[in-house]
Amino acid sequence: MEPVTRNISKWLITLTVMIPTFMEIVDTSVANVALPHMQGTLNAGTDEVTWVITSYLVSNAIILPMTGWLARMFGRKRFLITCIILFTLSSLLCGAAPNLGSLIFFRVIQGAAGGALIPISQAILMETFPPHQQGMAMAIFGIGAMFGPVVGPTLGGWITDNMSWRWIFYINIPVGIFAVVMTKYFIFDPSYMKRQKMAIDYWGLILLTLGIGSLQVVLDKGQQDDWFSSSFIIAFSIISAVSLLLFVLTELRHAHPIVNLRLFKDISFSSGNFIMFIVGFCLYGSVVMIPLFLQTMMGYNATMAGLVMAPGGIATLVAMPVVGLLLQRLDGRLIVLAGLLTGGWSMFVMQGFNLEASYWIFVWPRILLGVSLAMIFVPLITITLSTIPKEEMGNATGINNLLRNIGGSVGIATSATLLARVSQFYQTSLAAHVHPYSPTVQLQWSELQQGAMAKGLDAVTAQQTALGILYGTVQKQAGMLAYNYIFWVIGIAFLVVIPFLLLLKKLKTQGTAALH
Repeated sequence: MEPVTRNISKWLITLTVMIPTFMEIVDTSVANVALPHMQGTLNAGTDEVTWVITSYLVSNAIILPMTGWLARMFGRKRFLITCIILFTLSSLLCGAAPNLGSLIFFRVIQGAAGGALIPISQAILMETFPPHQQGMAMAIFGIGAMFGPVVGPTLGGWITDNMSWRWIFYINIPVGIFAVVMTKYFIFDPSYMKRQKMAIDYWGLILLTLGIGSLQVVLDKGQQDDWFSSSFIIAFSIISAVSLLLFVLTELRHAHPIVNLRLFKDISFSSGNFIMFIVGFCLYGSVVMIPLFLQTMMGYNATMAGLVMAPGGIATLVAMPVVGLLLQRLDGRLIVLAGLLTGGWSMFVMQGFNLEASYWIFVWPRILLGVSLAMIFVPLITITLSTIPKEEMGNATGINNLLRNIGGSVGIATSATLLARVSQFYQTSLAAHVHPYSPTVQLQWSELQQGAMAKGLDAVTAQQTALGILYGTVQKQAGMLAYNYIFWVIGIAFLVVIPFLLLLKKLKTQGTAALH
């Protein structure tokens, strides 16, 4: 009877930690679609209302790497329950916020409380499952992690349209209460995670907050403020660079650092985190660019763009448990290799998109990308964390999640910048071929003018209308070429990290584990 009891408790623990994880991940993206509604209700400008997203991401990023330290200081179970309560309470306050300033303040608290939920949940799962089943544990975790971004925008859109944007925050309240009850009864601290008295690393705390917070602001606002043409971006870049440099020096000398950077002495851990950073770059860069391309270039509405994205999310959900099972039999590095190759392939297929493509031409490379992410995400996290001592697992998962998120922010910022700069380049190149002396241009211009005049416009207006249509065509084609270039860059990024797989430690399969 003992194994059965152990299995029941194992799955109850899994369900318990997945509830707050899913709630936090959904909340990362659920507010994006509601920004226009918030803008109207709170009487805020477009630039101002985006701080609802930025404030959450900044506080989230700051807390991620210090999760392990905070869990040791307060006791992991106590800290987890506190975070869930704070997240739930701040969700209530976000929904009731009377103005933009208070909403941003409560989003900071919500982001800080939510930042710790994912690393702690990951650490608990890695400890709960035996080594040969950790791949399946990460597959289960990955289902929640990947399902959140798929559900978030759709759920947020439906609630905002049918109820009010305030309800995207209120729905967290019953979920949070249930999560607190489950955590109280099914999560327990192991002996090495009991509350510890230690000297507080004040300098590390201050420098980490300044460094990561400033970096997140730079990445989120850089393209909007034209990067280093803005004194605001320059100032935050300097603060970030200096703070992070001093942070590294401080942490390496402190007896009880807020982030244990000594973990990076492990080559397998360092390589796995670098690959995860690039995977974050590719994942977030592509997931932001694909719906943007569909809506700006192809004229899809939000629902149709969602229908293109959804099959990829479903493919990830289906593939993850399969990958978890394969990881018990096969070398995880080979599965990651197959995932990186598949991801690169999907991007190179997208590089061939044109303005005449149909729905299914967009869907199948998105499915390929979804499968590739499952093949990368599950084994990579399992391998990266497999060499870490259990008492450092919270620290390691915090670092891993931070680097994936920062990679994602870099991916979004890079893609947005490339879209603006490269489309200008292509527009200039194409415009050089559109001149009155080109027979093709003359013919098309003449046909457009005749068409406009046939609809009742006078000769001068028809000429201007035809010229506007030609210019719009050049802009659209330049935009299409820019998107193609971005997909190519992301495809190359998938491939350039392949050599780093050689530095990862081979994971013990179930058969190997049985021999020991």
